[in-house]
Amino acid sequence: MPTTKRTSDRRGFLAGYRSMLEDAVAAQLREAGIPVRYETEKIEYVKPSRKAKYTPDFVLPNGIIIETKGRFITEDRHKHLMIRDQHPDLDIRFVFSNPNSRISKTSPTTYAMWCEKHGFKYAAKRIPEDWIKE
Repeated sequence: MPTTKRTSDRRGFLAGYRSMLEDAVAAQLREAGIPVRYETEKIEYVKPSRKAKYTPDFVLPNGIIIETKGRFITEDRHKHLMIRDQHPDLDIRFVFSNPNSRISKTSPTTYAMWCEKHGFKYAAKRIPEDWIKE
């Protein structure tokens, strides 16, 4: 029995479907003489927003927010863009353990390049003295 299922799965995947059920429904449509249109449309929608809270790592007496990052994952990058857009009055700056790290294994973009592109100030390993004295 598992061999049959595996063969059916493979046939469905080879036909471009993600499951046996999709393959079966496509077959039903073909049998009914209905042209099969599988994943041909794109429908845009907005996901409902939810309230979230950001807790800065450090806040300097001058109001500069310091976010320290060893890894700067996609979720964090998206979060900081949303925070910046919703709170343009905040001065958030990053201190990376290595600003030359790439944002992913396949991307040529580094943490530093991402900051420059999006207008964030950044430093390596330590808060620069001039940030403290601002």
